[in-house]
Order: sequence, then structure tokens, then C-alpha cells
Amino acid sequence: MLKEKNNALKESDEPDGLEQGRRDFLKHALTSSAAALVAAPAVVGASAEADNPDADITVAEYFQGHFLLMSDEEKKKSIARLEKRYSAQYKKKTTVSDVEAPDGVLFGYALDISKCIGCRRCVYACVKENNQSRHDPTVQWIQVMKMPKGNIAFSAENLDKGYPRKSEFGDYGVQVGGNAYKTAGLSTEDAQNYYNDDAVPDKDFFYMPVQCQQCEKPPCVKACPVRATFRDHAGVVLIDYNWCIGCRMCQLACPYHARRFNWGEPNLPAEEMNPKTHYFGNRPRMRGVMEKCTFCVQRTREGRDPACMEACPVGARKFGNLLDPESDVRKVLATKRVFRFKEEYGTYPKFFYYIG
Repeated sequence: MLKEKNNALKESDEPDGLEQGRRDFLKHALTSSAAALVAAPAVVGASAEADNPDADITVAEYFQGHFLLMSDEEKKKSIARLEKRYSAQYKKKTTVSDVEAPDGVLFGYALDISKCIGCRRCVYACVKENNQSRHDPTVQWIQVMKMPKGNIAFSAENLDKGYPRKSEFGDYGVQVGGNAYKTAGLSTEDAQNYYNDDAVPDKDFFYMPVQCQQCEKPPCVKACPVRATFRDHAGVVLIDYNWCIGCRMCQLACPYHARRFNWGEPNLPAEEMNPKTHYFGNRPRMRGVMEKCTFCVQRTREGRDPACMEACPVGARKFGNLLDPESDVRKVLATKRVFRFKEEYGTYPKFFYYIG
């Protein structure tokens, strides 16, 4: 299994590929672009703390390799360093798991937008479970969009009203009329990404939570120049935070606005920190790296449901194995009117929306 992951990471058309390494990439980038300066504080901090007994931990983390390419012994040392630092920083015993994704599983999610009431309990549960920064910066992996009812732009009534237009350049079958000038499907043009209503739901609106869609063909993975983000064999797109250089290319490539960048040092109160973490999941992040929804990898790899699903008070969320015909998510796909968000981009999300 590890061999397959290694091979997947090494697939690249670039001659240097992953072998060039994160640090070599930074060395060249720092001489040509100010953008790479987001990673510089880590080096400065390590130098400034030379007299600190824990400084060697910081330095070792900075110069470690990609976690998937480490030996078992290197992984154990890396996790031990993290557990020691987190336990001291948050004054509670913290564990960092490296449990692998289960075999024979392809995780998928389905959300009933006709049930969602816009209460954002999923957002708050996600923040609490996944150790997201509470303020300055505020980080939330789930964004709930408030959308006016009736904004499905494609009209069945106008389906036959369009016609091909001839031009001086010839008849190319370019349609005019009908649905030609409207967005086909769900339009987010009038969506409210931030709302502060006294009560929900609003009878004139419906709500659509958006998070990482866990694409089968994730553009973020293709965009990452150092392979810090990757798709595991259970279909979940993950990030090695210690390998991320903070260039934000993945954020630009994502059509769902599902990735978050830590512009400042995350603010996570010690009393609110969740000490049960996973290396690729909810362990505390640092300034200058990307983060996003992982389907609560620290939970789902151990057979538990994501925190957002457990928090939903109306049962609008379903999670399960897409390879299992008896799973809840497969039953939804077989019996409900299902669509994918922005499926015209060809990313093949494993996050489905439906109307119950």
C-alpha cells in the first residue's frame, strides 16, 4: 500500500519532480519571488530559539521529508516530536495518529438541501472537532450559502424555444433564445455567503453548505508544485502541512473555494483544543500553510462519522462507502434526485447534493 502511495506521489512530468524537494524549491524561489517569504518565519524562529531546548524539534520538523515517503522509523520520530510539542503547548496530553485509510472504501457524502435549515451547527462542530483558528484569522472549512428559492436557472419550459442561428461565417448551430443566455442548473449569483439572521430558516431562501468536494480529479492536486496535497486511496484529498510551502496555487485551482490559508498564527485556546488528532487531519496547523475539510479523517479512518454529520439536527447529511450498495450514501444516489456542484468543471466530486 505504501509503495502504491509512493509511486503516486512520484508521478510527474517535471524532470526534477518530487526529488527536488521542498527545501530546494524554497531555496530557488526565495531568490526570485517574494511570495515564498511566507515560509521564512519558520527558519527565523528556529534560529532565534537556538537556546531553547525544544528548538531542535522545530528545526527537525522543518527539514523532515514528505510523510508518505518516510520510513516507519522516521514517521514514529516525527509523530513523537509533534505529540511532545502539542502536549506542552496546549498543556494536555495530545495524540497524533497515522492510521491509514481502510482498503476497499471510497468515501462519499450526500446532503439534502431541502432539509438544511441554515443553522450552521455543522460549521461549529467542524471548527471544534478540527482545531480551526477561532479568530484573527477565523477559519471555517464549511461555508453555508443562503440562496433565494427558484434560482434553478435551467427551465424545462424553455427547452424547445431555442434555435440555431446562422451567421455570415456559416451555420455552426450556435443556439439563441430559450435557455441559451442563462446559467444551466444551480446559480450562485445571488447567494449570500455570510448572513446573520435572527432566526432560520428564512421561508424565501434555501441553504447549501459547501466544503471540500473530495474530487476524483482534484485540480488542487495537479496545481501543487511540491505534491504537498494528494488524494488517498479512499478518495479523500489531504495535505501534509509540514511539506506545504504556502504558495496558494491549490487555492487558486479549487473551483469550490474550499481551501483556507493561514495568514496569521492560528488562535486556538488550549481549553478548546481537541487532543485526539491525525497527522493529515485536525492536528494544529501553523502560519503560512493551507488547510481544508478532510471528511474528519481522524474519525472516518476509525469507522466513525464526520462531526458535521453528527451535529446536523435535521438529518440532512449522509456519509458512507460509495463501493457499498447498502451504505446510506449509495441508497441516496439510487433513489433521489442528485446533482454535483459545478460538475461542468469535470472534477467529479464525491460530495453530492439532492432534494429529498
